[in-house]
Amino acid sequence: MSTVKQSAEAATSDVVGTAKSATAETVTAATDFLHTPAVRAALPFINGGLSGMVATTVIQPIDMIKVRIQLAGEGKAGGPKPTPLGVTRDIIASGKAMDLYTGLSAGLLRQAVYTTARIGCFDTFMGQLSARAKEKGQAVGFTERASAGLAAGGLAAMIGNPADLALIRMQSDGLKPVAERKNYKSVIDALGGIARHEGVGALWAGAAPTVVRAMALNFGQLAFFSEAKAQLKQRTEWSSKVQTLSASAIAGFFASFFSLPFDFVKTRLQKQTRGADGKLPYNGMVDCFAKVAKQEGLTRFYRGFGTYYVRIAPHAMVTLLVADYLGWLTK
Repeated sequence: MSTVKQSAEAATSDVVGTAKSATAETVTAATDFLHTPAVRAALPFINGGLSGMVATTVIQPIDMIKVRIQLAGEGKAGGPKPTPLGVTRDIIASGKAMDLYTGLSAGLLRQAVYTTARIGCFDTFMGQLSARAKEKGQAVGFTERASAGLAAGGLAAMIGNPADLALIRMQSDGLKPVAERKNYKSVIDALGGIARHEGVGALWAGAAPTVVRAMALNFGQLAFFSEAKAQLKQRTEWSSKVQTLSASAIAGFFASFFSLPFDFVKTRLQKQTRGADGKLPYNGMVDCFAKVAKQEGLTRFYRGFGTYYVRIAPHAMVTLLVADYLGWLTK
């Protein structure tokens, strides 16, 4: 009986040992795969895209409200000033709560393209700058961080402009008279319709302010986030999560301040369509800036700053937190 028991225990021990060995081999294989050169180069882009898509899903209703506020009172200096609560109430009253998620498919596509390129390029640039600085026995400074943020933002914005355009068209469609609405079913439907009726080149409408906005936003967000986190790490004993959240909030403010005027003009240019005379309301970024300043006043460019900050800061927080977490998982 004792011999049988010993044999059973030995067999059980062998099975457990084999299972542990198999698990260890699987973990080692996964780790080895994550450390291959191709995967290491791709991870910043994959993590960036995933983090941006998670953040957009959370923030989409606020973005919808922001766009409606920017389009209200176009061409008029006075008139009623829309509020976030008023816009939300109007959207829900005219349809249903899920209307706040109008354009989500375009928002997700934009993040899959734009944020993938933006954070991926920034991390890649920063990695190269850090390696170069380390060789010289120096640390990466704010100027280098800012340059990396500007370059990453500009490149990503050009690539992601069609999805950004589709998002604005889908979100502004509900402002048109019922007979003039396109009632886009998805981002693919919007992109296809714009290309068919206005030409493929129309997909890059508003590209100039989109690029400038992205560069301004990235300068404020990524450069100030990186700088704020470095400063907080030196000057405080806060936990890593608290430092990341605090740096995100600081970065969100500067990103909002620098980019909102360009975001405003981008929204106006991407929403515009030709009138009965075949002409567009604005001839480009400079013309839009000039007409809005003259007809609506300079302060119009910062209308909805609070809503924009509430959209930018949490989006930055969620994006950067998820990116940090994904970066830790895939170390």
